[in-house]
Amino acid sequence: MTTVHVTGINHVATLTADLDRYVEFYVGVLGAGVKSTDDADGEHPRNAVLDIGGSAVLHAFEVPEDAIVGNRGQIGGRGPIDHFGVGAACLEDFEQLRQKLIAAGASSGEVRAYGPALSVFFRDPDGAELELCCNKADAGRSGGRVA
Repeated sequence: MTTVHVTGINHVATLTADLDRYVEFYVGVLGAGVKSTDDADGEHPRNAVLDIGGSAVLHAFEVPEDAIVGNRGQIGGRGPIDHFGVGAACLEDFEQLRQKLIAAGASSGEVRAYGPALSVFFRDPDGAELELCCNKADAGRSGGRVA
């Protein structure tokens, strides 16, 4: 019998009440690329697929605010996906993105070390908590330091 393996995360689906604002944040602050957008069609809401690097994409659906359940500010209250992290390729990219998150008012910029990664928590325009991560091994090879 052949063993079959998954190849990683294909996409993360998220909900927003304002797709334009959501896309503007991810493109403007994190440098995401817009792979596709679709207008609402029947029961399928307006949506955008954002290239966030690697093989995974972020698939955002626009729904009414009252259709988004949970408390985005509290661990355990955010629904079945608590948060996700986006990666920076090296320390220089991590630091540049960290500064953009601070400038956008999305993060205090505090850097934390979690296991093999450096991490900065931030909130997107809808209040969802996310992380910007950089592997410590990548940070060490870059020769830079985290402020």
